Amino acid sequence: MNIRPGIKLIEEREGSGRAAEKGCHATYNLRAYLSRGDEVPINRRDTTVPWPKEMLASDDKGELINFVCAIGKRDAFAAVEYALIGMKEGGYRKVKAKPHLAYREAGVPGVVPKNAMLTFEIWLRKLRCGA
Repeated sequence: MNIRPGIKLIEEREGSGRAAEKGCHATYNLRAYLSRGDEVPINRRDTTVPWPKEMLASDDKGELINFVCAIGKRDAFAAVEYALIGMKEGGYRKVKAKPHLAYREAGVPGVVPKNAMLTFEIWLRKLRCGA
């Protein structure tokens, strides 16, 4: 099933409560994998990788980072924001995303090749909607 053009739903476990929509603030955990199965190190604080500062969190235990985004505000990769729509707290989605919805032709030198297809695993931990 396609969530929207460029994103294919591979696996899903439904959470409970209200479904995420544009304007909601989502707290989620994320893992990303290249097509060959290598994990993209988005949950590690690694000064050799040029991750945007707003994506890093203080977590010295090696646990997954709690990412936060306002859905529809381009706070996260387009693929992740689109995949969050319709999810409920406690839910899980595994999606495959085309390059134009992730790192595009830029990639991340030495980490993510140019025009790489990525698989994202997303766990929606908390959802806040409305004023």
